[in-house]
Amino acid sequence: MGSIFGHTFRLSTWGESHGTGIGVVIDGCPPRLPLAADDLQADLDRRRPGQSHLTSQRGEADRAEILSGVFEGRTTGAPIAVLVRNDDARPSAYEHLRDLYRPSHADWAYDAKYGHRDWRGGGRASARETIGRVAAGAIARQLLGKVAGIEVLAWVSRVHDLVAEVDPSEVTLEDVEAHPTRCPDPATATAMATLIEDARRDGDSLGGVITCVARDVPAGLGDPVFDRMEADLAKGMLSLPAAKGFDVGSGFDAVAMTGRQHNDPFVPGPDGPTTASNRSGGVQGGITNGADVVFRVAFKPTATISSEQDTVTTENEAVTLEARGRHDPCVLPRAVPMVEAMALLVLADHWLRQRTVDVLPA
Repeated sequence: MGSIFGHTFRLSTWGESHGTGIGVVIDGCPPRLPLAADDLQADLDRRRPGQSHLTSQRGEADRAEILSGVFEGRTTGAPIAVLVRNDDARPSAYEHLRDLYRPSHADWAYDAKYGHRDWRGGGRASARETIGRVAAGAIARQLLGKVAGIEVLAWVSRVHDLVAEVDPSEVTLEDVEAHPTRCPDPATATAMATLIEDARRDGDSLGGVITCVARDVPAGLGDPVFDRMEADLAKGMLSLPAAKGFDVGSGFDAVAMTGRQHNDPFVPGPDGPTTASNRSGGVQGGITNGADVVFRVAFKPTATISSEQDTVTTENEAVTLEARGRHDPCVLPRAVPMVEAMALLVLADHWLRQRTVDVLPA
C-alpha cells in the first residue's frame, strides 16, 4: 500500500480506524532538534474528534507517545516512531456494513483491489489515518520553525456557498482558532456554523475549501520538472481523505486573466528581487521565489450521511442504507491541521534536499 511519503524527510504511517492504534515512523529528521511529546500534542488536539459540536463525537484523547528517536529531549537522527492509541474504537458499530458498500466510500474500491477489506469504519481509508501525518507534520513544524523560520497556517475559507474574504498575509493562528469552524472571519464563521448544524439536522453534509499560506519560505526550494514545489504540494494535499481539488496562487482564476493582468512584476527588495504581487502563489518554474506560498484545497461533502441512500451488498444485491454512528457533517474544521501537516512535510523535505545543493561561486 502507498503509505510512504517524502524523499529526505520521509514518513510511513500505519494503523486502522478501529484497530489498536495509529502511528507513524519518521526517517530523516536531523539530530539535536529539541522535541517532546507535548510539541506534537497541540496539532493532534486540533485534529482530534469531539473538539466541538460541529465534529464527530468520538471520544479520543489522541495522546502521542514517542517510542524512539528522541533522547534527553533531542532527536538522535534515528527513526522517530510515534504511537497514538485508539481509546474509543467501536468496531461492532460497523457490523451492519460488513456485507455492503457505502456510497462514495472506498469500500468497493478496496475490495476490487485487494479482495479483502477492513469494514470497521473504513480501516486505512478512514481519516483517522491522518493522525500519523499530523504527528509527523508537528515534527516538521518544529524543524522549519526553529531552524528555518518558516511558518505554515491554514484556515477554512469556504463552506458550501459561504466564502470568507480575508487577506492571507494578515491571518493569525489566534484568528483561526477563535471559532470552531476555523474560519478567521467572525461573521462568516457564525454563518458557516449555522449552515453545518442545519445540514446535520437534515441528515446531510457539506464540503468547502481550505486556504493555506507558508510564510518566510526562502527562494530556491523545489526541483524542476517532476518534483516541482506545487506538484509535491498537490500530491500531498490530494492524498488527504475527501480532498478533491488543489490550486496555487491565482489557480483556476488565472484562466479569466490576460498575461498583463496575471504577471507578477519584480521590484528590488532588501535581500534581492521580490514581487509586487503574488498571483504565482510563491512558486515559479516549480521553485519558490521568496514570496508567501499560497494555495487552496477543495474538500467534498462527508460521504457518511444519515439520510437513506441506494447501494448494493457484496453479493451485488440492491439495498437501502441509512448510516448511523459518529461522523463529521463537514470535514473542513478538522482538515485544517491536516492541510498544514502535509504542507509542512513537503516544505521540510525540500528544505533538507536543498541543503545538499552546493552552489559553486561564480
